[in-house]
Amino acid sequence: MIGKLKGLVDSFSDDSVLIDCGGVCYEVFCSGRTLQSLPRVGEGAVVFIETIVREDFIKLYGFGSEAEKSWFNLLTTVQGVGARVALSILSIMSPSELSSAVALQDKGMIGRANGVGPKLALRVVTELKGKVPAIGAVDAGTLGLQTALGEGVASSNVADAVSALTNLGYSSAQASAAVARVVAREGDSTPTEKLIRLGLRELSV
Repeated sequence: MIGKLKGLVDSFSDDSVLIDCGGVCYEVFCSGRTLQSLPRVGEGAVVFIETIVREDFIKLYGFGSEAEKSWFNLLTTVQGVGARVALSILSIMSPSELSSAVALQDKGMIGRANGVGPKLALRVVTELKGKVPAIGAVDAGTLGLQTALGEGVASSNVADAVSALTNLGYSSAQASAAVARVVAREGDSTPTEKLIRLGLRELSV
């Protein structure tokens, strides 16, 4: 089983990259985010690999980090989410942003991905409720949010506070991590206004 490829970037297509490993080129399908992060043709690259075997094909799926690979595997456990849809979701969201979206039950964020309608987006956040990849595959801020909010479902005041901070220009991951730290100290019943105020203080440190 291939777990990781180290080689030279041979060429790109819209949804894949060819990695030359000692003269053997492997076609690796990736999210748009991963493809953009890879070096130029002729330069060295490392991708984490998930191999999917079907009766009629064997495909390699590549990821820029173990976190992205973990989320790919988790997403594909959801009914209706195949490899293509999972990569579509990972193309628009980092692992941290995806963790936050699931924690906040933000089906709108998931629904921005190509091929994901409202019903499927709802199924993703519902079925992945309380689930995160193994520790080490997500950042401390996201884990803090999950821990502070029990099963990973944010109460309305917490969700509103995170939304307000993202509207001020902070990323979903930054806002979630800041609110998580406040909730860990103050409790999840803290009023929205106070969560926003203390969250901004966290973000200014």
